[in-house]
Amino acid sequence: MKLHQSSNQQYQTVSGYFPGGVEINGQPFDYSLLVLPESAPRPWPVSRFEDLSLEHFEQLAAEQPDVVILGTGERQRFVHPRLTTPLTAKQVGVECMDTNAACRTYNILMGEGRKALLALIIEKP
Repeated sequence: MKLHQSSNQQYQTVSGYFPGGVEINGQPFDYSLLVLPESAPRPWPVSRFEDLSLEHFEQLAAEQPDVVILGTGERQRFVHPRLTTPLTAKQVGVECMDTNAACRTYNILMGEGRKALLALIIEKP
């Protein structure tokens, strides 16, 4: 599904999503990634939701976001609170939702000027 007609290269915006991937400013990605408004998307070494570890959330905390939007794939899943400790210790909220909802929410928060971190898990079939 396309979310925007044109891309805005100043900020990293989710311009669409499709089964097995997303588009950031018109560029398709078919692997898990981290997206921040003012820096290029980066690969995130998470191939399955079940593989999430404390180290993954420490990596997210190091980015110093206002909020983390975690896209958990085709369906919404919730992480155990012990994994999000590095973020909650810094008073950073973590919202878990399916990938499509995560993409839409990220765009809204980013558009409001928030330093939202979109962490997407793109699972291979």
